[in-house]
Amino acid sequence: MLFCEIHPICYEISLKKEICKRHIKDLLSDEKFAREKSGRLLPNVVAGYSCNLIKRGKGVDLRLQENKAVNIRLACDRIDGLVIYPSEVFSFWHMVGKTTKEKGYKDGRVIIHNKLIPGLGGGLCNLGNTIHYMVLHSPLKVTEFHHHSDALAPEEGKRVPFSTGTSISYNYIDYRFKNDTDQKIQLHVWCDAEKLYGELRSETEFPWRYSLVEEDHHFQKEGDRYFRVSKIFREIIERSTGNVINKELILDNHSEVMYDYDLIPKDMISD
Repeated sequence: MLFCEIHPICYEISLKKEICKRHIKDLLSDEKFAREKSGRLLPNVVAGYSCNLIKRGKGVDLRLQENKAVNIRLACDRIDGLVIYPSEVFSFWHMVGKTTKEKGYKDGRVIIHNKLIPGLGGGLCNLGNTIHYMVLHSPLKVTEFHHHSDALAPEEGKRVPFSTGTSISYNYIDYRFKNDTDQKIQLHVWCDAEKLYGELRSETEFPWRYSLVEEDHHFQKEGDRYFRVSKIFREIIERSTGNVINKELILDNHSEVMYDYDLIPKDMISD
């Protein structure tokens, strides 16, 4: 058993230790973190994404979903309009900061020891995933990414790879990317009553476009548990010719299902 699993107090001690270590590491780092925000949007949309703020269905706690929407709106206000200059790094937690009750954050869903429980500021992984999805459709370089279960709950409509796969926890489990291009990049994230929207913007259009391809998507039973399994590739496509110039595996997905097993499509289960 790990020290952090002995008792909740041990978990809090371990958490504070990791937060302190990350603060020291960033203080000593040569990385330049993006800080400047602008209300004037860059002209070119590199990628866009939207998803539901609130999930409804069997086994879903609507109160935690509504709280998640509050948390995401607060975090969007901290990030929206951020300009990332060439060689700068985007850090989710450098922009959002610590989630506290004083700032208006509420209990949403968090994953601790592979279990879904209420936690202050929970649900921000949805915003992290939105940003990650857009970055994967750009030439930007992901420098820190932590994957958690991609099977928290079924989504309405067509399945989108990485729908819930980006894990973040203040501040030592971060999501970061670096602008290795020769032009400014901007994040535009906002919400309406029911949806989260995101746009990744640039000064001019890049000569490539990007596509995520999921292959061999299925569920498999392992003992008493079920897992979502798939391989997710990113294709880089030359705009001028439409030719795929590179196809890379970005995730060999093996995610434990964390919702009612009765909702798993029976025709997608393999032994």
